[in-house]
Amino acid sequence: MSHNNKVEKTKMLGEGEISKVLTKMSVPGIIAMLINAIYNIVDSMFIGMLGNTEAMGATSVTFPLFMLIAALGQMFGVGAGSYISRLLGSGNKDQAEKVVSTTFYTAIIMSILFTLSILALIIPTLRILGATGTIMPYALTYGRVFVAGSIFTIINMTLNNTIRAEGSAKYSMVAISLGAILNVILDPLFMFGFDMGIRGAAIATVLSKSISTIYLLRYYFSGKSFIKITKEKFTPKFSIYSEIMKVGGATFSRQTLASLSLGLLNAKAAFYGDSAVAAMGISTRVTSAVLYIVIGYNQGFMPVAGYNYGAEKYDRLKSAIRISLIRVTVFCSFATFIFMFFTEDILRLFSSDLEVIERGKAILRAMSILIPTLGFQQIYAVLYQALGKSVGALILSSARQGTFLILSVMILPYLFDFKGLIYSQASADILTVITTLIFAIKISKEIKDKDGIYKPSNNLVLESNG
Repeated sequence: MSHNNKVEKTKMLGEGEISKVLTKMSVPGIIAMLINAIYNIVDSMFIGMLGNTEAMGATSVTFPLFMLIAALGQMFGVGAGSYISRLLGSGNKDQAEKVVSTTFYTAIIMSILFTLSILALIIPTLRILGATGTIMPYALTYGRVFVAGSIFTIINMTLNNTIRAEGSAKYSMVAISLGAILNVILDPLFMFGFDMGIRGAAIATVLSKSISTIYLLRYYFSGKSFIKITKEKFTPKFSIYSEIMKVGGATFSRQTLASLSLGLLNAKAAFYGDSAVAAMGISTRVTSAVLYIVIGYNQGFMPVAGYNYGAEKYDRLKSAIRISLIRVTVFCSFATFIFMFFTEDILRLFSSDLEVIERGKAILRAMSILIPTLGFQQIYAVLYQALGKSVGALILSSARQGTFLILSVMILPYLFDFKGLIYSQASADILTVITTLIFAIKISKEIKDKDGIYKPSNNLVLESNG
């Protein structure tokens, strides 16, 4: 790729027709996350073919562990990606290269330390996340392999975000898709072909993620990138880490709290038996597919918002917000319709256990009620991240599957027993919508005020030239 093409790709964020730019930037992310969501669903379907409710329960209790691993990768990736977008918007390529280099090498070091720590504490960790005595052996088998390969997940998520930040969303899409497709192919091979069961599913995941990570590394070390990763520009300074953590810290908090809340959900569900844990896990993975696709869209929205904010093009920023809100709300409403009217058909894809299906029907419908508001919640959470506003980003990112869900899970089951547990997510959604509305009004006023400051000055220049 020539230097001019790389510059044009970055300039597109600030000069192309906003609707088309959003589509071009978000479609690769949507496709990648859709494939990822399909992988998660198919992976659970393959495990369901084992005909073992405890094995299905094991994937439920290890899912929060995956989110914890992802939290570290997203912390570095989203934090650095937001900073890089703003730096490129203001024309500071040299600092952007320092940021991407520092992020990459720091992520490697931290992922090794994280992996060793979790492996040392994996049994108490799985207990906290809801593993019962019968589920624990399967959770250990799956979890140990998965955690051992977590360095690939962390580096993968870091690089996917930094690559998108310079406008190369298509490359990121191919990398994510490559990993997910390989996983779907390798799952049945290792699980049934090599007769490795649930351990085979974990090995397939690690192998697929490692190949995807190698593909991402190729982007930076084969001259394709606009900004470069070099040892010379590894600059472990407080100023860089501070900027990364302003946004990345919010993402880490959100993911960590989400992991904790899902662990609490599983732990509470365990009081009602392994079938309840399995049903909760299936419903969580199915509804997470919608969240993944919204996140995929936001992977395109975030660099567009960050770049235009950095370039002081506020009309473009406002248009990006409005268009994005309409698009994601329509999608989320359609997904809710599917979940509400095809509930049993969806659940039968994962389990033939009648108890799991019956409990799953109640859980999935309860979780789906307020999914139409998910787009509104996520767009403004990501907007605060893109603009580098750490406090708002932290509060909004941590609300839905963190702060409010934890509160709901801790309070509602005591008041309404099992029904209180299954409506915990809907309760958290109501509180998140109210909080998001407050922050949406605040940021909209701030953008409008900034836009007003610059427009009069442009008019004065025109008048003086006249």
